[in-house]
Amino acid sequence: MDAAPRTVADLPTPALVVDAGALERNLAEMAAALPGPRCRPHVKAHKTTALAARQRAHGHEHFTCATPREVLGMARAGLGTDLLLANECVDPVRLAALADLVRSETARVTVAVDSPETVAAAAAAGLREVVIDVEVGLPRCGVPHEDAGRIADAARAAGLEVRGVMGYEGHVVGLESQDERVRLTADAMARLLEAHGEVGGELISAGGTGTYAVNTWANEIQAGSYALMDTAYARLGLPFERALTVVATVVSVSPKGWAVADVGLKSLGMDHGNPEVDGCGVFFCSDEHTTVLPEGDTRLRVGDRVRVTPAHVDPTIAYHEAMHLAAGPEPDAPILETWAVDLRGW
Repeated sequence: MDAAPRTVADLPTPALVVDAGALERNLAEMAAALPGPRCRPHVKAHKTTALAARQRAHGHEHFTCATPREVLGMARAGLGTDLLLANECVDPVRLAALADLVRSETARVTVAVDSPETVAAAAAAGLREVVIDVEVGLPRCGVPHEDAGRIADAARAAGLEVRGVMGYEGHVVGLESQDERVRLTADAMARLLEAHGEVGGELISAGGTGTYAVNTWANEIQAGSYALMDTAYARLGLPFERALTVVATVVSVSPKGWAVADVGLKSLGMDHGNPEVDGCGVFFCSDEHTTVLPEGDTRLRVGDRVRVTPAHVDPTIAYHEAMHLAAGPEPDAPILETWAVDLRGW
């Protein structure tokens, strides 16, 4: 059996590396800004129960999940105090598995609903609690705000407890202008508050990393990327550090000036654009490779390691089976722990 990697330089590549100090500072920053139930961290951003346990240690005991698999994994890891599945699901097998968690008192599980069909599916599975998902400007899931009361009535008639409303201003969170983020968040939350007036309940759940500091209307914020960050959110001037990099190895150097590293479309989330590579400009990414153009004094040789920062952290992590917590980003930084990315899948 191969010995466990002792330093970042020992890792087989591509590899997810988390700077332990930066992660800790990010978690502490959010805990100070939104303590306790004011933040419901979204585990889709890291899909790792060990990291969620760190978030709980900072006082965040309620979590948002994107998939039934995340709910099940969190509950089995003892992190099921209050889990919100913030997506609609009509799969009877998956919903029944969530209801089993509730019946066995393994976890408190609330699911999002936005139609008579999703209400019926939740009730038929034996779930007990729902939130009404409201469309607040992002063309994705959610009932129009003027119809939220009707869906809440249907849920209560089906025997479900309605805990409140949720809405995601995802069309706003990435805007670089804070003035625009404030203005459009206010517009989105006006819809959500109108819906809440018809629905009732204790939860007004919304937001993300990009709006955590400007969304003063929701009583809990579903932020996720703040823990590890990426280049897209880094452009917003938020007080969080980029804690995650993908370490790659240079496998080819061209006499024409470019170099190629062993990280590409199958190991990086690319929907927000190209990654950043320390000391290099990114030419393009292909399935298994990223072609870079060294800048300034950077000189690359075959076998050199490069640090790659993804543009979108969530899908990047979903490509990997493990992340390595290191004492720093340097090649000689010791590996402190290796965490399974154990919430992958659906």
